[in-house]
Amino acid sequence: MLGVSKTAGEAELKSAFRKIAMEHHPDRNPDNPASEEIFKEAAEAYEVLSDKDKRARYDSMGHAGLGGGGYAADFGSMADIFSELFGDLFGTRHRGPARGADLRMELSIGFEEAAFGKQTEIKVPKTRACPACEGTGSKSKKRQTCQQCEGSGNIHHRQGFFSISRPCPLCHGRGVFAKDTCPPCRGEGREPFEATLNLSIPPGVDTGTRLRLQGEGATSPDGGPPGDLYVFVRVKEHPLFVREGNDVLCELPISIVQAALGTELEVPTLDGPVKMKIPEGTQTGTIFRLRGKGIARLNNPQARGDQHVRVMLETPTRLSEKQRKLLMQFAEEGGEEVNPQSRSFFQKVKELFEKKI
Repeated sequence: MLGVSKTAGEAELKSAFRKIAMEHHPDRNPDNPASEEIFKEAAEAYEVLSDKDKRARYDSMGHAGLGGGGYAADFGSMADIFSELFGDLFGTRHRGPARGADLRMELSIGFEEAAFGKQTEIKVPKTRACPACEGTGSKSKKRQTCQQCEGSGNIHHRQGFFSISRPCPLCHGRGVFAKDTCPPCRGEGREPFEATLNLSIPPGVDTGTRLRLQGEGATSPDGGPPGDLYVFVRVKEHPLFVREGNDVLCELPISIVQAALGTELEVPTLDGPVKMKIPEGTQTGTIFRLRGKGIARLNNPQARGDQHVRVMLETPTRLSEKQRKLLMQFAEEGGEEVNPQSRSFFQKVKELFEKKI
């Protein structure tokens, strides 16, 4: 049935049975009696061959060694087998104390804090064991066993030819009840409080980065491990810098004279102002690069991006009469018309309309 040799070991048996079970499980093949029969026969075969005594009897006497012409699987042992092979896949594993819920919070930080990282404290609303009842939920600090599930926290249901367990609906999987309700916590066994936690923000985080604090989530309602806390980072915008990956971009306004003659200016960076040379004849929109002045790479703070500086020419809007004359003289000296682009544009418009006429 399993397609293995007589010398097959435990690992080979498990692999063969798991493959058949995954393919022919009744939940995956509803209303398919043939598939259910294959599944049942494979389960019976595995139970026999995985037990040393039953396997020895089968090897020596065949089906007769199992009590006649056939063999009926024991439902209790089959539940154990399914738990071992599939865990919670088909709901057969015994349910232990539930893990506490994970918590989520958002943290807003500054642009520089994201670039260089920081140590900070955060306040998180959480729950803890009620001090009055020591987390039992009972005024007398005593609990009684749930009679419906007999303290196991699970209710077993027979489905087909094997058993499936579900959390007890009466005690919600806890297996116990508070004998007498604790007034401060109303039987919950927990109380709210605000926890102060230390958080290390690594350099290079960005909006959407998720930081995990293991074990700092909600406490378990029935003595299990606590959940985790996930902190989602949101980085505020900067008035001067725009982030592009690990690089930063900023714009630097310069005058026409500075662009034409060249100069040296102080440029703001995340590390403070640095001097940058503007060569003679620089055009508006030209981008200069400052190496290593960007943002650290996450998990590798020694490697930083670059800063890109885009120079933008500022055209003076209020000219004195003397400045106007000097600019006119400058244009004449260079043989430049005062407004050649405008005249060229209107000339093209005129020619376009003349063609249409």
